[in-house]
Amino acid sequence: MDPRNGFPQLVQTVLDCTNARELAEFYRQLLGLQYRPGDEPADNDEADWLVLRDGDGTNHLAFQQVAKLPRATWPEGPIPQQLHLDLTVPTKHDLDAQHERALTLGATLLQDRSDHPQEPIRVYADPAGHPFCIFVSAYKREVTT
Repeated sequence: MDPRNGFPQLVQTVLDCTNARELAEFYRQLLGLQYRPGDEPADNDEADWLVLRDGDGTNHLAFQQVAKLPRATWPEGPIPQQLHLDLTVPTKHDLDAQHERALTLGATLLQDRSDHPQEPIRVYADPAGHPFCIFVSAYKREVTT
């Protein structure tokens, strides 16, 4: 537990996948993250557990290799998404630019509501089938002084 507030700390989100390196590499490029020391491909190409961090060394995502994983069939079908990542960008222009990047990196478009007037959004599946969203957030933080 975090001694500062008495609550456990979230370390990272872990995604199961049948190819940890492939999925880690997808998210590394999509989100601009970097491998934890020792997890780089040259150091550990056959890894079944990989961690991605930001430039400050904070863990964000981990990838755990499993033998089998049914692909989510969301938005229709018998297998729900179970977990998804929400990613936000500041403008519709950024949403469109990230759309092209996501597809080039291997994402599959599942739903396109990029024309929504208040919160443009696109939902994708990553190469392992996990859904994730990229959207322009309608939520604006109020700055108080």
